[in-house]
Amino acid sequence: MRAHEVEFSTFEGGIFTDLVPYQYGREVCIPGHAFGPARRSHYLFHYIIQGSGSLTAINESGSQAFYDIKAGEGFLIFPGQTTTYVADLIDPWEYIWIEFDGSHVKASLDHIGFSPTSPIYRMVDPEARDEMLGTMRRILEHRNDSPLYLVGCTYLFFDAFLRSAESHRIPQTTKLHGFYIDSALSFIEKNYQADVSIEDIARYIGLNRSYFGKVFKEGMGVSPQQFLIGYRMEKACELLKLSSLSIGEVGRSVGYPNQLHFSRAFRNTYGTSPRTWRQQHTVR
Repeated sequence: MRAHEVEFSTFEGGIFTDLVPYQYGREVCIPGHAFGPARRSHYLFHYIIQGSGSLTAINESGSQAFYDIKAGEGFLIFPGQTTTYVADLIDPWEYIWIEFDGSHVKASLDHIGFSPTSPIYRMVDPEARDEMLGTMRRILEHRNDSPLYLVGCTYLFFDAFLRSAESHRIPQTTKLHGFYIDSALSFIEKNYQADVSIEDIARYIGLNRSYFGKVFKEGMGVSPQQFLIGYRMEKACELLKLSSLSIGEVGRSVGYPNQLHFSRAFRNTYGTSPRTWRQQHTVR
């Protein structure tokens, strides 16, 4: 590719709940080429093939942060985040990108600590990084293939991205903490359909709620309550899309005996009602 040359495409294959691409492309930038300030509706990842540049981003606290980024690194833009990125004046970058989203994305990113405050990708596994880059190129080269093929490639990309990325997570202080977290995750997986509380989880693993919350957030990057709600909402999305259960039945199936409480939690998570979400995402 020559400067200034852009190659990109958008995905028009319908709605997929768990993980879906929205657009993907590659660009060789001229010196000082800038994009932004802008806000995205989905996650947008850029991997720098060569050259360098900078990212200016607004973090969760509303503060502006500046990052220098070079070849072999990348940056992740979050939904609703205001960013500007600029190619270096002397050694402008070439990058490849993919915009994606899905019900499992946030929990996976939270697990390794990516956030608007920690958006920089650095590689720790070269083999997984090469898989990631190869899959991003394959998506672009096969952009006219079937939607299922492109969604499948997006799963492969995201898996390689997570495996190759440097963890931003706060290290667990002891193996015992890891045992507590694993026990909590297992309890949630087996009991999310019941009307369980954070106190129930803490009691199950033998900790008081306050200390359990501290241990869990150190290991997972989110509070137990945030994780439990997110897990239940993901399962609710699957049921809304794939079943004919009523809204109340879906709520009861993911631990909300009160339909009003379920609808309120769903709206707080996705910004819309369960009924509207089902109408927008059900494959017809």
